[in-house]
Amino acid sequence: MVATQETNVRPIAASLHFLPVQTRVPLKFGPETLTHVTCARVHLRVQGTGSRSAEGWGETPLSVQWVWPSSLGYEERHEALKAFTVGLAEAWAAFDVAGHPVEVGHAFQQAELRRLLDEFNSGRAEPMPWLAALVCCSPFDIALHDAYGELHGVPVYETYNDRFMNADLAEVLSPAEGAGVSFAGKYPEDFLVAPRPDALPAWHLVGGKDLIEESELTGAEPDDGYPVLLRDWIRRDGLKCLKVKLRGDDTEWDYARLTKVGRIAAEEGVDWLSSDFNCTVREPAYVNDILDRLMAENPRIYGMVLYVEQPFPYELDENRIDVHSVSARKPLFMDESAHDWPLIRLGRSLGWTGVALKTCKTQTGAVLSLCWARAHGMTLMVQDLTNPMLAQVPHVLLAAHAGTIMGVETNSMQFYPEASLPEAAVHPGLYTRRDGQVALSTIEGPGFGYRVGEVRRELPEPVAVFG
Repeated sequence: MVATQETNVRPIAASLHFLPVQTRVPLKFGPETLTHVTCARVHLRVQGTGSRSAEGWGETPLSVQWVWPSSLGYEERHEALKAFTVGLAEAWAAFDVAGHPVEVGHAFQQAELRRLLDEFNSGRAEPMPWLAALVCCSPFDIALHDAYGELHGVPVYETYNDRFMNADLAEVLSPAEGAGVSFAGKYPEDFLVAPRPDALPAWHLVGGKDLIEESELTGAEPDDGYPVLLRDWIRRDGLKCLKVKLRGDDTEWDYARLTKVGRIAAEEGVDWLSSDFNCTVREPAYVNDILDRLMAENPRIYGMVLYVEQPFPYELDENRIDVHSVSARKPLFMDESAHDWPLIRLGRSLGWTGVALKTCKTQTGAVLSLCWARAHGMTLMVQDLTNPMLAQVPHVLLAAHAGTIMGVETNSMQFYPEASLPEAAVHPGLYTRRDGQVALSTIEGPGFGYRVGEVRRELPEPVAVFG
């Protein structure tokens, strides 16, 4: 790719900060439990035409348990993710490719990221997964999009069109065979919602260790002014949507959990539920049996289940399970499996009907996946990685522009609300949920509209500076 437009940019410098965050209550998903996380915050400088330059910011939690399920110890995986992210800072600062961020980000993932991961995994007893590499890469990619908008003085979502991009989507996307879809002459703008809504329904996460009933209280719960029990969260935040984490390897526990949460939800005026098995299920019959039993014994709760999320192993190439029987019962959303649009294409052929987008797999990847999925009639959702601080802003903006099945999942205010206080002073509606919604009206200005100059955040010293 060569610079063919006045609007092109290339990265020239990168710095990386690690921000440790502790949870107020544990978050369980799948076989593991999260009690703390390191957020990677990136400051990226880009060069435009002539002497023009700009800076952008990106942030992502390095969620070890989510990106790298393993019997390896937590710290071994944690340190590996941090080391790989430091190496990416040098690679991004030296990446001599110019273009629009979608083009530059795609080129980096296809060439540099895969090469760097192969080098990093050389000689490792257990290789770091591609999903982990994407999460490490995402704060740099997000910062690239932010810097691009800053350079041109416009919100970045106003640049996903032929006025700024060098080529249409047909350059990088290929339709499913026989789908009657063409990306020729199409740009991301053609698949995005505009103007964006300024409020979104908010999904609350009911984790595997979350307390449901008063009888479960032990006295060891945090006394910090935030709710602990599910009913108190629902009442305080006016919640209408609950996402329920399940085990995927214990039918009775999963069914009991779903019905218990469902009954409370119905009593408290909640409208929707979703069930998230976090990749632990091996056979479609496991999910089908739970859904069929729910329909027979608790039809109201069954009707409240809006969709089912990622029951099956996320390495789709290695686990080509036909899931048509599940999606015949409820919309079935890819999450961990949806690394990129080729995997979404494979998932569609196996029976998946929806895609859960995440900015933590890169803004570039999320935009391209969104376009491919929407062109092929798949339903969209935007799921959380418990995004605090700056990470929350691109996350909710993606949901606002994606036209999701129902709002956005957002749960950092449950697990580490104090982590985002400086950002919440500027964007109060993003870090609290009121009347079951989050408010985006304070997001304004170029790039992602962080208004970072107004955020009084003291950053730790950078762990890496290049360029």
